[in-house]
Amino acid sequence: MKKELLADAPKYRFWRQQAESNGLKINKVDEFYIRRRHNGEVLFAMLEVDADTPEGDKIPPALFLKGHAVSVLVCLIDQETKEKYVVLVRQRRICDGSHTYEHPAGMVDASDDPAEVATREVGEEIGMDVKPEELTRLIAGLCFPSTGTSDEAMHYYYIEREMPRAQILEFHHKDMGVASEFERITTAVMTLPEAHKLITNINGLLIHFLYLQAVGDYETMKLL
Repeated sequence: MKKELLADAPKYRFWRQQAESNGLKINKVDEFYIRRRHNGEVLFAMLEVDADTPEGDKIPPALFLKGHAVSVLVCLIDQETKEKYVVLVRQRRICDGSHTYEHPAGMVDASDDPAEVATREVGEEIGMDVKPEELTRLIAGLCFPSTGTSDEAMHYYYIEREMPRAQILEFHHKDMGVASEFERITTAVMTLPEAHKLITNINGLLIHFLYLQAVGDYETMKLL
């Protein structure tokens, strides 16, 4: 396996190009830790950056290089009652070791089409076939969840589908994990207010408000 050099990684090159275009003078980048995919590509990196701002200051040096990611709110609507349900994934996370509830999400390399990645993640994580043209984007540009320590930028989408209630419930408690990647992922179907009480990550909470605003459902928004 040939290991990809940090300087050749698309996410690093994109971050550096953006930083320099915004006026940073990057003097030095030290690598503390790099996590690679099975094919040698850079997945994550912990870096220390020596860089000067246009104002003549030093930028805070810690950088967790993650790249871009997508998050998709999947809304299934009961054909008879028009009640809305979302499909979440439940898995254990390193943030505090607990099980978390999240919307389908995944990483996007600089050369990837975010909408195509979003459809792939929906298929892999909840087992629903989706085409890119079925997705609606919620924010035109990139959204940075942690501007002070990471380059991670989010793309937010949603999709709505009407179906019989019995078909909606088929997405509940599905085992979608990949054993070779040490994944234990289970799906969960619930109303949006129920999901809002269980989700603890900022991306998941934000996408609820973005979606409800986009579809004009302010009555449900009041319940969050």
